[in-house]
Amino acid sequence: MISSAEIRTRFLDYFRERGHEIVPSSPLVPADDPTLLFTNAGMVQFKEVFTGRETRPYTRAASSQRCVRAGGKHNDLENVGYTARHHTFFEMLGNFSFGDYFKREAIHYAWELLTREFKLPPERLWVTVYEEDDEAADIWLKEIGVDPARFSRIGDKPGGRRYESDNFWSMGDTGPCGPCSEIFYDHGPEIPGGPPGTPEEDGDRYIEIWNLVFMQYDRDADGNMTPLPKPSVDTGMGLERLAAVLQGVHNNYDIDLFRRLIEAAARLAGCDDLQNTSLRVIADHIRACAFLVTDGVVPSNEGRGYVLRRIIRRAIRHGHKLGLREPFFFKLVAPLCEVMGDAYPELVEARPRVEQVLRQEEERFAETLDHGMALLEEAIAGLEGKQIPGETVFRLYDTYGFPVDLTADIARERGLRIDMEGFEREMAAQRERARAASSFSAVHGEGLQVAAKTEFTGYDRLHDRGRILALFRDGEPVERLGEGEAGLLVLDRTPFYAESGGQVGDTGVLRTDAAELRVLDTQKQGEAFLHRVQVERGAVAVGDSLEAEVVTSRRREIAAAHSATHLLHAALRQVLGEHVQQKGSLVEAGRLRFDFSHFDALTPEQLAEIETLVNAKIRENLPVETRLMSPDEARAAGAMALFGEKYGDIVRVLSMGDFSVELCGGTHVQRTGDIGLFKIVSEGGVAAGVRRIEAVAGQAALDYVNGLEQGFKRIAGLLKADLGKVEDKVQALLERNRGLEKELERLKARLASSQGGDLAAQAVEIGGIRVLAAKLEGVDPKSLRDTVDQLKNKLGHAAVVLAAVDGDKVSLVAGVTKAETDRLKAGELVNFVARQVGGKGGGRPDLAMAGGKDPSALDAALAAVPGWIETQLGGGG
Repeated sequence: MISSAEIRTRFLDYFRERGHEIVPSSPLVPADDPTLLFTNAGMVQFKEVFTGRETRPYTRAASSQRCVRAGGKHNDLENVGYTARHHTFFEMLGNFSFGDYFKREAIHYAWELLTREFKLPPERLWVTVYEEDDEAADIWLKEIGVDPARFSRIGDKPGGRRYESDNFWSMGDTGPCGPCSEIFYDHGPEIPGGPPGTPEEDGDRYIEIWNLVFMQYDRDADGNMTPLPKPSVDTGMGLERLAAVLQGVHNNYDIDLFRRLIEAAARLAGCDDLQNTSLRVIADHIRACAFLVTDGVVPSNEGRGYVLRRIIRRAIRHGHKLGLREPFFFKLVAPLCEVMGDAYPELVEARPRVEQVLRQEEERFAETLDHGMALLEEAIAGLEGKQIPGETVFRLYDTYGFPVDLTADIARERGLRIDMEGFEREMAAQRERARAASSFSAVHGEGLQVAAKTEFTGYDRLHDRGRILALFRDGEPVERLGEGEAGLLVLDRTPFYAESGGQVGDTGVLRTDAAELRVLDTQKQGEAFLHRVQVERGAVAVGDSLEAEVVTSRRREIAAAHSATHLLHAALRQVLGEHVQQKGSLVEAGRLRFDFSHFDALTPEQLAEIETLVNAKIRENLPVETRLMSPDEARAAGAMALFGEKYGDIVRVLSMGDFSVELCGGTHVQRTGDIGLFKIVSEGGVAAGVRRIEAVAGQAALDYVNGLEQGFKRIAGLLKADLGKVEDKVQALLERNRGLEKELERLKARLASSQGGDLAAQAVEIGGIRVLAAKLEGVDPKSLRDTVDQLKNKLGHAAVVLAAVDGDKVSLVAGVTKAETDRLKAGELVNFVARQVGGKGGGRPDLAMAGGKDPSALDAALAAVPGWIETQLGGGG
């Protein structure tokens, strides 16, 4: 039997021999393409080549592209595991022509590869073309010789537009598009379903294995299609589907790629049924999750990270169904590396990180899975109909992190459905609450409609002259602002940087001959810069011209912090790995906060290495250069961009030597040496998979270090030690302190023991048990517990309650000898006393502890113990 690995290799070899460049799979995270959540087809990495915005040194290519379809409009998640061919992760085999060959060669290549190389019988293949594509039809029927009885034309969808046909492909509403030709495999008459393009086509008999797209036209906004000067070819064939055909199985989960993963999962679960749906879900999901983490995605509550979290949690829930209560999912990374590591060595290299990320997410979700499942079971048990209420679905999502499709998955297994409309209402209400909680006042410009456009001149100067285009007071437009008034002011040009990209807005002064205004902040509203001002003297009106001057020292410190942020980002990627991506930042005067994707807390050694690396680059005094270029040029230069950010036709690329290259619109130093010094202040987690570093730079860093030094000197003074001997002196003090603590424990134990020995004689016998309830002075809870154990041994058959008071806090320990625990429980005994002193507690039947906060009631509570025990024992005396 031919393996999936052999299929992949033979496909690529076939096209290599025919002049195609074999291009490695691109990552699952598309480079600088905010229109896509994940790479979902083989043509994604060639998108700019097809549109003509990028050129490559070859005109024909082939690849095996890893793809994910889970999230957005390509969401197969809820079907995965239940159908034969739905996957979150799959490999797309494809060959591409960029203005080189066209329909004839593409069709001949496809037919030859399938029928000669892979030896599929022609009588099991069915071909379709777009109904108007006579050229492709003639090639298939006249040149290839396809049986007309196994050939069909597919037309437009009823009532739809021309490009909504199943056999007409487009990149979007506008741009390259063209007809398709699809090749289907006939699994035989024993499988339900009719030929493609017929009313009976629903079913699994005819399965599409290859789609040949002929990019022939350029469609404009009005739907007009103009022939492309260089028609191209884009094909895609799912490796898993082809493997199922060539390995003689009807279900993709029966191919070798999945079989070994299913067997590995079955061994972990102790499950003998290899057709179990949960095993299939787990085997599919480990592929998607492992490759997503390899490509830098970490679990989070938004975007790609949330899709990853949904997939992981669905896999964990199916493991839960199989009885797996301990972390198991991460253990499948190793067998996955065995199956796919040769084709994707980056997976093997990332294995330790992948295992760590998956294990942490699994442990995090396992804590809430049981609680969420209990809530869902309770809701299901109380159902009158077949629908789980939207409020329950939302509560599971909001409180326990249950993705909606996971709840829908469980509902389907029980023959139920979920109230999606009710869930959406709850989500809308939550969003409304969030909007209300995060609203800003009109003084910051919220909701203002400002049509003006401000030219920013602050990259080159901190002093400029501008004309007032608009004034606002209390959110309303005005013609004039007078002395003592506050408002918002818009200039036609300004050196003041408006807050964006994490960098805070500038402050400074605006002046005319007759007026002076203090700028408290600068914000952006569309293309207008809003200066939040306080009129200190005189008045200004729309149309006035004034001098604008930024506070130089503050801008300099902000620039130092912003440039340090770029160095920090590059250092994090170098020390921790390429998976590190910026998740948020704040840049203030001399201070910075940087959020980034990473799966674990940084060690002191890693933090030291990062800080040392940043300061080394500062001392190198690298030039900080800004270049204006197109987004394509920026990508070619290796500039990092933020996913989801919208960039215009021209972008600013900021480079610091070869160490850091990023797209950035902020203000920066001229050379890294201008930063002066960089110090990390703290590191911690802010969300799952997101860490935060806070640091200082420039004068603020020097002040921070000076503060630490002064504190260190004060400590040395208190210790009466030289600075170089402070550590030795502290170590000696710690050793002495530990010795004194041990001595104190011994003395307390001796005191408690002596008191306990005196108390033993006070025990009374009730029902064959010697009972003692007493208070000890000056002992801690540990000594109290030890004394109870000693008294139990001394008294033989006994029930003991001892108490100690420290201020307004009561400590209680109760003990019952093991032979008597079937008649009397220490937990019930200690709770009897604790309730009377305003507390509660519990523990084992033979030893239990409690606390209280009413020492005044303690004597009476202890005195009542013999009577309570006599009642428990049925009155024996």
